[in-house]
Amino acid sequence: MKGQMSSLSSTHVPSLLPQNKNLSIFKFKAAPNPYKCGRIKAEMEIKVCVNRTCRRQGSMQTLEILSGIAPPDVAVKSCGCLGHCGAGPNLVVLPDGVFVGHCGTAARAADVVMALCGGSGSDAWKSLDALALRKQAEVEFHGGNFSEAELLLSQAIDLKPCGGIHIIYKDRSFAKLAMGDYSGALEDAKEAMALAPQYSEAYICLGDAFLAMNQFDAAEKSYSTSLELDPSIRHSRSFKARIAKLQEKFAAANML
Repeated sequence: MKGQMSSLSSTHVPSLLPQNKNLSIFKFKAAPNPYKCGRIKAEMEIKVCVNRTCRRQGSMQTLEILSGIAPPDVAVKSCGCLGHCGAGPNLVVLPDGVFVGHCGTAARAADVVMALCGGSGSDAWKSLDALALRKQAEVEFHGGNFSEAELLLSQAIDLKPCGGIHIIYKDRSFAKLAMGDYSGALEDAKEAMALAPQYSEAYICLGDAFLAMNQFDAAEKSYSTSLELDPSIRHSRSFKARIAKLQEKFAAANML
């Protein structure tokens, strides 16, 4: 059955595949994406000072921890000096402008996030434990131990942390994909998207799963959505490699 690849939802994103009106490989029609860029905004923002004094006091570690345990509706970003040098690491919570000093430990960072999302002390430790499991899973994944990484990430999800769980689902999607579990990778990518509709990496996971399943139209739509959400990835080597692989597999299938 012949079909034509559907056009992308945004005129600002060029088609990632060559245009061809005589295609016979598309068996999946992706549903319209309801999560357009800008439709869902982060309700809160934590800005962490990474200027010289705060950096010496450990603000980069604070930034990493906050980024790993914050819920999807709390954006975490670095910033310049906030004043109060010597009382750092310093951060400010927007839009209310609440200043927090001496945020130099994992426990202190977790307390800040729990105060924002209404969590308890036990929730804070669950989030930190889940983050530690995710970091351990990253080591296993890069060492090629994909099944061990998947197990650690499943343990992290079972903890039901208040924040960062969308990142854990994304990582587990990659692990399952590496293990050849394409349907499981697709399911986890969709879960990450549901938890964080503006999380660009979730759509990259989705595209990778579709590409592995030779569903090229759906893969293109997923990659294009990730590009809409985060235009900076256009110049990354990993994204370029994905698009090259997509085009290569598309061309090979079209020659059959």
